[in-house]
Amino acid sequence: MIKYSADLNSSDVVKLTQELIRIPSHKYTENREAAVAEFIYEYCTKHGLEAEYQEVEGPRKNVLVRLRGKGTGKTLLFNGHIDTVPPYEMTVEPYGGLIVDSFVTGRGANDMKGAVACMITAMLQIKNKGIVLGGDIVLTAVAGEEEKSDGTETVVKSGIRADGAVVGEPSNYGYALGHRGLEWLEIKIQGKAAHGGIPEMGINAISKAAKLISRIESNLMPKLKERQNEWMGPSVMNFGLISGGTQPSSVADSCVIQIDRRYLPEENVDSVLREYQDIIDELKNEDPDFQASISRMESNLMVGFDHAPLIAQPHSEIAKTVTSVLRQYIGKEPTIEKRRGWTDAGVLSTYGKIPTVVTGPGDLKYSHTRDEKIPVADLVNYVEIYTRIAEEFCR
Repeated sequence: MIKYSADLNSSDVVKLTQELIRIPSHKYTENREAAVAEFIYEYCTKHGLEAEYQEVEGPRKNVLVRLRGKGTGKTLLFNGHIDTVPPYEMTVEPYGGLIVDSFVTGRGANDMKGAVACMITAMLQIKNKGIVLGGDIVLTAVAGEEEKSDGTETVVKSGIRADGAVVGEPSNYGYALGHRGLEWLEIKIQGKAAHGGIPEMGINAISKAAKLISRIESNLMPKLKERQNEWMGPSVMNFGLISGGTQPSSVADSCVIQIDRRYLPEENVDSVLREYQDIIDELKNEDPDFQASISRMESNLMVGFDHAPLIAQPHSEIAKTVTSVLRQYIGKEPTIEKRRGWTDAGVLSTYGKIPTVVTGPGDLKYSHTRDEKIPVADLVNYVEIYTRIAEEFCR
């Protein structure tokens, strides 16, 4: 594996990563990802790759980049998102793309403009070798993964076809074959306001919420632990936010609980909602003053799809190719990550019916942080890794 040296700083993939970082593309940026999409389109066409825009929403668009083969081999889809989270009090210059201690720093360096740069550079490396593979390589540089994943949803709805896909989320030279689906739920508990001096005249929504939380912890969470998947671990949930009441001297007339729920392929959104609704109904039957309703959070809803699981296909050609290339490149068995966060691979796998593997430069621990960064050596290494994956899969 390539070790860091100063001359790597000037490599094409590093310079491209820096340029991408210097273009803000988070949800508070005007037109969000539009400017970085235009840069990618112009960069790829300038260097001889076939590129086209795909409209997502108004000026927001994906960029589809293609390196055509002979039509005799398998088609490989590279997928990388070009939006980022906001800078959030970063301790490094968020849009500087500076190299500090052998890392490229800035928002999106690790998640995941670095991977997009690697994919583009790998395609150019194959092209510049004069090699024509049997199958096509298609890069989908997509909008919106950090919000509603409307970019990859648009790609799938367009009817794109591929024999295998690689999503370039940071993987520290490992890979993921599966991950859980994601749902955000909100439970609103209704009470009755009263003065704090006569609390018996009211119905305390916070107290009712405490009963609900206790019941979920005792009745549902043990069941989730028992549900295991070989490639993604157990079903899990987290109480992420609770808010209720107005002041100490008033009985709280409302309380809100927000839940993050990660579910397995044998579960679905309806079954997830039903389990919480059953507990709500149970408490209503026990206590006529208990009133609660559950809903999916609007902020997490996709346009038409759900945040579905990445369904593991360990015997697929793309899984075998990625595993083989990583093993040969790092000289040992690569780590299979079984509890990673949600990615657009879930959309490609569940809705696009494309066998998909997640592997990319960087380490998840650097994502969304105040000092987000990616090792220079990882960028250079993953150009070679992606090149080898494409050459073996598409030949």
